[in-house]
Amino acid sequence: MPVGMSGMGRSWIKSQFGAGLIEATGVHYVRPFGDFSVKLSNDFSGALRTFAYFMTSGSHYMLEGVDYLSLYGNDPSAIEQAYAIFANVIELDETGQVLNFTHAQRRATDYLRSWFDPSFKVEPPFEEWETALHGPPPLKDKI
Repeated sequence: MPVGMSGMGRSWIKSQFGAGLIEATGVHYVRPFGDFSVKLSNDFSGALRTFAYFMTSGSHYMLEGVDYLSLYGNDPSAIEQAYAIFANVIELDETGQVLNFTHAQRRATDYLRSWFDPSFKVEPPFEEWETALHGPPPLKDKI
């Protein structure tokens, strides 16, 4: 099964047959390359930008009545965890289209709600993969 990400109406794809550019008319072979890199899709970029905006503006509709902005200066690890949950939960299809933006936001915002209100029960409870804090990339770019 080929894998890849989309952007600007085209999708880069890598499969056992090589790499290429998919357009509406089919697969157009571009060039083989050893080190394969992809850009995240415009749809994912929009999802992340939207989530970040509402999280940093204090106006996220799923956190109405929760003073979560105070965490930014006082307990940034809670915000870090919310973004990690969002990133771990969000799913893209083979063309890079976001499949579950609302669900990813709900899981992340439920974490923050439970941070402020210990009586709030996250349902279903978080699974380990949802809350995993993956390591950062190296400080030196690879390209």
